[in-house]
Amino acid sequence: MKLSKILQKLGRDASGATAVEYGLILSLVFLAMIGAVQTFGTTATGMWNDIATKIAASSG
Repeated sequence: MKLSKILQKLGRDASGATAVEYGLILSLVFLAMIGAVQTFGTTATGMWNDIATKIAASSG
């Protein structure tokens, strides 16, 4: 088989493109999840610090 025919066949093959697209979508979902967890963690930490401050103020 000639190299040019192999390259043409490879250029028409789209089976690997789907895997790459799914990988990109998965990475974007993962980054969104990390951002959401970080935001939730910051909010939860602030809430617990506020509760601890109020408990310390009421018992002292």
